Amino acid sequence: MTITPERPLLPMADSPAVSPCSTRRSALTCRYRCGDACAHDAPNTSDNVTFAEVVQSALSRRGLLRAGTVLGVAGLGTSALASPAAAAGLSTGVAPGPFGLKYTPVQPNTADMVTVPPGYSQQVVIRWGDPLFADSPAFDPANQTAAAQQRQFGFNCDHLDILEVERGVHVLVVNHEYTSETLMYPGYSSADPTREQVETSWAAHGLTVVAVSDTRGSGALTPIVGHPLNRRLHTSSEFELTGPVAGHPLVRTSADPDGTTVLGTLNNCAGGITPWGTWLTAEENFNQYFANANSVTDPTVRARLARYGFPGGTTERQWERFDSRFDLAQEPNEANRFGWIVEVDPFDPTATPKKRTALGRFKHEAATAQLTRDRRVALYMGDDERFDYLYKFVTRDTFSKGPTRAAKAANADLLDHGTLYVARFSGNSPANEIDGSGRLPADGRFDGSGEWIPLVSGTESFVPGMDATEVLLFTRQAADLMGATKMDRPEDVEPSPQTGKVYVALTNNSNRGAAGQAAADEANPRAVNRHGHVLELTESSNDAGATTFGWNLLLVCGDPADPSTYFGGYPKTDVSPISCPDNIAFDPRGNLWISTDGNALGSNDGLFGVAVEGSDRGRVTQFLTVPVGAETCGPVIQRERVMVCVQHPGERNGASYENRASFWPDGNGALPRPSVVAVWQTNGRPIGT
Repeated sequence: MTITPERPLLPMADSPAVSPCSTRRSALTCRYRCGDACAHDAPNTSDNVTFAEVVQSALSRRGLLRAGTVLGVAGLGTSALASPAAAAGLSTGVAPGPFGLKYTPVQPNTADMVTVPPGYSQQVVIRWGDPLFADSPAFDPANQTAAAQQRQFGFNCDHLDILEVERGVHVLVVNHEYTSETLMYPGYSSADPTREQVETSWAAHGLTVVAVSDTRGSGALTPIVGHPLNRRLHTSSEFELTGPVAGHPLVRTSADPDGTTVLGTLNNCAGGITPWGTWLTAEENFNQYFANANSVTDPTVRARLARYGFPGGTTERQWERFDSRFDLAQEPNEANRFGWIVEVDPFDPTATPKKRTALGRFKHEAATAQLTRDRRVALYMGDDERFDYLYKFVTRDTFSKGPTRAAKAANADLLDHGTLYVARFSGNSPANEIDGSGRLPADGRFDGSGEWIPLVSGTESFVPGMDATEVLLFTRQAADLMGATKMDRPEDVEPSPQTGKVYVALTNNSNRGAAGQAAADEANPRAVNRHGHVLELTESSNDAGATTFGWNLLLVCGDPADPSTYFGGYPKTDVSPISCPDNIAFDPRGNLWISTDGNALGSNDGLFGVAVEGSDRGRVTQFLTVPVGAETCGPVIQRERVMVCVQHPGERNGASYENRASFWPDGNGALPRPSVVAVWQTNGRPIGT
C-alpha cells in the first residue's frame, strides 16, 4: 500500500455554468458550498486495499426479494414533474403503515414553498437575519454589516437540534455552513468583494444558540430575543484546540504561537448531542477557504494539502485578501486548525467551544453518540467526499451519568482520550455478482461483514510511518495506508436509540470504475450512483465498543422504476422515489427519517420517513418538500413536531441578489432567506398517527 507523494493541487474554481455533480444541485451551490469539489479529481488517489480484494465467498442464499411492479408516488403537490415516479403510485388516502408514518405522502414537486401533508400546519421559526439579542438591529438586506450579522441569526442553517431548558422553554442549536455571496449582497462582484461584504460573511458563518418557547395547542415555537443563553459564534470567536494535537508545531501560527486558540469554525455540517448534553458540530469543506497552496514547495506538505483538496491559487471568496491567515503562503499552519469536531456547551454562554483533536481531522459530517456496553462513548463520523471513509471514535474513559458537578467534570474531557477507527467492509457475495449495475446478487441482498481498523489511541499510532499526531492531523492519509473501504460520500451517521443499529447516508458518486478509481463493490454497488444509498450496520454483540460488525444496504435510492433501486425488500409499488440521502434522524418510535440534498429525480429536495423494522421495513414515504433551489437539513423528529432547516433557497444557476430564483419564506419578491421550519398536525395529534 502506498500514497502518491505528490499530485496537482486544485485550480481556482471558475464557476461552471453546469453543476459538476451528478445530481440536480446547481453549479452555484457547488461553487459556494464545497469549492466545486466534484469538478476536480477525487483527492483520494491512494492504491490502498480495495473492497474486491477482501470480498468473501457468499455465506448464504436467501432467495430473491419479493417481486413488485415498479411504479412511483402520487399525492399532494402543485407542480408536475417529468419524472416516471410522479405519474402513479401511492394511495392519496392515509396509507397504512407503521405508527409514526401514517400520513398522506407528499407528491414530488417544484413548488417554491414548503409542502406538507394534508392536516399538517407549518411555521418559520427563525430566518437569516432575525434578531437574537435586545440590541440586534433589524435585518436590512440592502445594507448589511458584520456588526449587525454578529447579532443576528446566521446564513445557511444546516445541523439542528433542540434541548429542554425548563418546562415550555428550549434551546435550538443551529450551525451555519457557508455563505452564498452573490445571493446575499446587492451588486456583489466575485472578482472584487468589499471588506464589509467579506467581514459580513465571516459573521454569517458559524453557530447559533437561541432559546425558544412552546406555543400552547400547536407545534409552533417562538424565539426568545435576549434570552441569557442566546449566543452567536462566528469566524472571529475564540475556539480552543484540545487533545493530542493542541500545541503541536503544525498548529502554531504567528497570531497563536501556543497553538491552542483558533478564531472561528468553518463550513459546519451535521452534528449531534452528547449523553452529557453538549452539542457536537462538524467542520466539513474547510479546504476551500485557504488560498495559494501552489506556493508550497515541500513535497510532503504538498501531498497533505492535495489529499484534502486545497485550491492552488486564489479562493472563491478571496478572504485571503483581507486576512493573511487564509493565505497558506503566509500562514501554512492555519488550515491545520480546521477540519475538527467542535464541542459546545449550549447551557453555558461563557464556555469556550472546544475543537476535539482526538477525533481526527477530515471533512467531517456528523458526530453522533451511543454508549458501549461498559458505558464508554462511541462516536460515528463520515468523511463527505467521493471515495472517502467512515470512522468511529471510542472514548478511553466511561460516561458519568447525572447532573452533579463531579459528573460534569468527569465528562468534560471525555473526547480528548480514546481510540480512532476507520471502517473496512467485506461482502458475502462472489465478486462476479457485483457488476456495477446495482443488480442484486443471488442471495437477494447487499450485505456482509466488516471491521473497525484502529488508527490511533492517545499517543500510540497503529499506522506504519506516522506518529500519533500525524495520524490525527492527516487522518485521510492514515486511513489510506490501513486499507479502509472507499465509500460513496459518507455523510450523516445515526445510531438507532431503540436497536443500536447504525445507519449511514451515502449521498452519491458517479465515478466508480473510472480510470484510476475504485470499482463498484457490495457496499457501494453502482458504478453510476447518482442517487446514493443508506447502509445499516450492526455491531457484534450489539455493542458499540465492538471492533467487528455486520452490515446490509437498507436502501439503494432512486426512482422505484429503476431496476437498480432497492427498498429493503419492500414492494416498490408502495414507496416514494428518493434521491441523495444526506441528513438522517430517528423519531421516538424508531422510524428513520431522511433529508435529501441534490435530488436527481427532478423534484425539490425533501424529508422522508422510513420503516426499518417489521413487515414495513424499507417503506419510504415523503413527508415534505422544500422550496426552489433549497436542500433539507438537520431534521429533528419529536412526538408532536418535525423540524427542518431549509438551506440555500433560491440557489439556482444564474440567480443573484437582483435576479431571484425564490421568494421564500417572505414572498412578494423578497430576498430568499435560509430558515428553520416547524411542522405539526393541526389537530394536535402526534406526528404520523
